[in-house]
Amino acid sequence: MATRYWPLFVLSVVGFTTSFGAHIVAVNLPVYAREVGVGVAVIGILIAVYDLAEVVAKPVFGYAADRRGKKVTMLLGLGVFSLASMLFLLVDPRLLLAVRFLQGLGAAAFSVISLSLIAEHYTEKRGQAYGIYNACKGAGYVLSPMIGGAIVFASDFRMLFVACAGVGLVSLLLSLTLQERQRSAGLDDDGDDLDLKAMAAAFADRALLPWYLVIITNMFLVGILFGFLPVYATSLGYDPLRVGALVSVATLSNLLVQPLAGHLADRLPAANVVTAGVMLSAVTVAILPLTDGWLLIGVVALAGMGAGTVWTNTDTLVSRLAREKALAASIGTAGSFKEIGDMLGPLFVGGLAQVLGLPPAFAICGVLALGSLATVRLARPAAVRGMG
Repeated sequence: MATRYWPLFVLSVVGFTTSFGAHIVAVNLPVYAREVGVGVAVIGILIAVYDLAEVVAKPVFGYAADRRGKKVTMLLGLGVFSLASMLFLLVDPRLLLAVRFLQGLGAAAFSVISLSLIAEHYTEKRGQAYGIYNACKGAGYVLSPMIGGAIVFASDFRMLFVACAGVGLVSLLLSLTLQERQRSAGLDDDGDDLDLKAMAAAFADRALLPWYLVIITNMFLVGILFGFLPVYATSLGYDPLRVGALVSVATLSNLLVQPLAGHLADRLPAANVVTAGVMLSAVTVAILPLTDGWLLIGVVALAGMGAGTVWTNTDTLVSRLAREKALAASIGTAGSFKEIGDMLGPLFVGGLAQVLGLPPAFAICGVLALGSLATVRLARPAAVRGMG
């Protein structure tokens, strides 16, 4: 029994490293900006460059892992991430942009491959395994601001990168114990080292395209919820403590629902569970700026639950629908679409809110998200093989 759950434990630690490494630095960038003497625009660039590295690199590492081996690719990513973290201690602080890009490249590799290895190790109860993995990954988002704040308070900004390197090294050592379950395609099977046509195939897979749109939609809503909930709460006159508590409600509901949502997707058609999640998050985001007090808390909790349900079960669906020998490439492509949706949501709602105000902007975004459900229905005939 312990042996059965050991891969899930190891891969969940790797998932935690993904979110911890991204968030512990991002939330403390105002400290860096003050120390180095740069403006808000640089903070935005430093956040974006990490995401950009992941958008570009996830499909590439996924493709490479399907051919060269998933475990070795994940170990490479963890090594790059840990070394890049330690590099910041040795270079001029103004080179943080380059360090964050290298961290993002490393994270792209081990993020994609850890998801792929979950699918390989857990063909049964895969939804539940993904739910536990994503809950642990979500814990990184919850804990990293507190841990990072304590580190900066007790020491300085640079020590955040020691924490990143330490977590990365622990993940690397644990990952050495994993055994790869499936043979990679290998060079002899596919010819050229880098086949752009084969790499692009994951983007054009008809069975996966509708789910990619759902992934973008969900992350679009996640970006709006976590990016503009503080804006709305502040407009109501909430102090920073109440704003933080409200965001924590969204985070915790998103985190805690994922094991249950994954379990449901093992027992019910996963497409139905995803559809319910999109409907829940879209409707609650649409009405969120019409609420206050306890009603607002309830709506925020439901929005987080809806987004978490979609998040974990689209991972399950993509892993089931991926073509043979293209598992990691498909998950990598889905990961890129996650990052795109996460970037588009705040940009879109921010532009609309500037012109129309927050309530119409949230409502329009909710309606657009509901439109993606038509795509889910169209996906069902092509996705039957993934619904078992």
